[in-house]
Amino acid sequence: MQPYRSTGGDSGIVAYACGPGWIDIRFRRGGTYRYDARHPGALHVMQMQRLAEAGTGLNTYLNRYVRDDYAARLD
Repeated sequence: MQPYRSTGGDSGIVAYACGPGWIDIRFRRGGTYRYDARHPGALHVMQMQRLAEAGTGLNTYLNRYVRDDYAARLD
């Protein structure tokens, strides 16, 4: 996983990893979750990958559009 840069400095996300059709996100309060083409869907995953790489807006996007619609909890 690579650190989430969080340009605002106050994100609940600390790290992420992504590949074709999926993204794993590790949260500051604990837990790593996988999001994929089934949950929450390919368009959401593509947007989440874009935001993760930009280092801004990922936590807000998750709270607004995805919430608990993840494919799996990894730890």
